Amino acid sequence: MKKTSLAVLSIFAIFCVWMIGYAIVSSPLLLPSPLDVFRALFRLFANGRSLLAIGMTLFRLLLAMAIALILGGSLGILAGFKSGFSQFFSPIVTIFRTVPVISIIVILLILFGFKLTPYLITFLMIFPLIYQAFHDGIRNVDSELVDVYKLEDNRTITGLRFCYLPLMKNEIETVMMQSAGLGIKVLVMAEYLSQTRNSIGNSLYLAKINLAYDEVFAWTILLIVLAVIFETVINHFKHMKQKTVLANLPKKSITD
Repeated sequence: MKKTSLAVLSIFAIFCVWMIGYAIVSSPLLLPSPLDVFRALFRLFANGRSLLAIGMTLFRLLLAMAIALILGGSLGILAGFKSGFSQFFSPIVTIFRTVPVISIIVILLILFGFKLTPYLITFLMIFPLIYQAFHDGIRNVDSELVDVYKLEDNRTITGLRFCYLPLMKNEIETVMMQSAGLGIKVLVMAEYLSQTRNSIGNSLYLAKINLAYDEVFAWTILLIVLAVIFETVINHFKHMKQKTVLANLPKKSITD
């Protein structure tokens, strides 16, 4: 209850600062009023083209996240078990994490064109996070718990499914929230620069050149809401899965 009250108070403070700023600037072209922005936000949901743009952007994000999870998770697990592969792949991941986003976007636009760039840049930004989370998760699993499990089943596949991955649950959930937040930002930026059709980024660009700054603010608020929804959904699944191997392993060892 206290956290909710503080969150509401924080939002109210932002709203007050916004109202004060609007009163000082006194120009909708520079800073639109909250009322105009919320009207523009409702117009977005009443516009079929805007709904299509939201749907396509979410599709691109989820597709990039799914591929990054499969590939990054698999390579991260392999690197966690194999030190040689970890040392070989480490420079590649470091390059992806340190190269400026705008540089990668420009390179991808030149190499792959406008259609594929949003997918690729989102994947490349999310992939290092997921890879590192799985890599560190495998390395940081308590060896004593793994030894207890190996007494019952020494197969790699079942070990991953029933031992390693459940013990890494918190790391996986955290990196998925980070990936969703980072992914939506990078994806919209790529859509904006590449002028991807049926996208939030392109809608932002059109609103800017048409001087519809209330729509720019409305799209920005929508992106914030989407990021919050992703985090809420992941947290919901986190609370649903209460049963973990961490709680079950000692019981099995005692009964045996």
